[in-house]
Amino acid sequence: MRGHYFKLDYVKHLPLVAGAMIDSHVTAEYWKNRTRERLRIKMPDTYVVHLGNSKELMEVAEDNVAKRVLREHVRESLGVRNEDLLFAIINSVSRGKGQDLFLHSFYESLELIKEKKLEVPSVHAVIIGSDMNAQTKFESELRNYVMQKKIQDRVHFVNKTLTVAPYLAAIDVLVQNSQAWGECFGRITIEAMAFQLPVLGTAAGGTTEIVVNGTTGLLHPVGKEGITPLAKNIVKLATHVERRLTMGKRGYERVKEIFQEHHMAERIAVVLKEVLKKSKSHLY
Repeated sequence: MRGHYFKLDYVKHLPLVAGAMIDSHVTAEYWKNRTRERLRIKMPDTYVVHLGNSKELMEVAEDNVAKRVLREHVRESLGVRNEDLLFAIINSVSRGKGQDLFLHSFYESLELIKEKKLEVPSVHAVIIGSDMNAQTKFESELRNYVMQKKIQDRVHFVNKTLTVAPYLAAIDVLVQNSQAWGECFGRITIEAMAFQLPVLGTAAGGTTEIVVNGTTGLLHPVGKEGITPLAKNIVKLATHVERRLTMGKRGYERVKEIFQEHHMAERIAVVLKEVLKKSKSHLY
């Protein structure tokens, strides 16, 4: 949750608003508490409206031919084989998104695989969200860690992009490693599930309302306490192909049930009807 959202110039108008639509229950509670306790401002009635995938993204996700072409193209550009396993974070590169902790987990997972002599395909980490034109101190830290651990051949940095479908078609598992309060919602999570990808996510924020732990993915704690659990979850999905594929299919089914654009539109319609109904009752 970004601090500038709560600037007084923005939130001072909240008491005049008939209703506020917020994209997760966790975020709604956070807004209520922060505005009341820190700013002494009362939130209007809040309504949770989970986001939904666009029709365009769903069409690509359900087109096996398109996905195969995208997968081959992206993997060729990364220099990885079709049988290699790709675990990826798709997010802006910053400490709050947890790329540093993910790399620690990834390295630990490689050590576990080596230590237990597990027979698995070559496992790779992909960091999608870099800014190649203005590398930050944090990203330099990430790259230095990769070099220090000598895993340059297993970690790939990709420039930030708004076109995520090719990468979702190319990877095998999405890692949603946002820290502190987690993601407000995390649209990339439902987009990945549309592509039948299991999600390894932090047990925080909107991720807990999207990912069914043990069914559509696996959750781990935020912070350093989550490094080893995430490493173990990476190994679990690397070694249990059927489990990985089943989780992906169940995630897709969950998206089809509640996380499409028309579901979001229906939820917004319900909120608008409710708000209008209340406003009419106040007139009499």
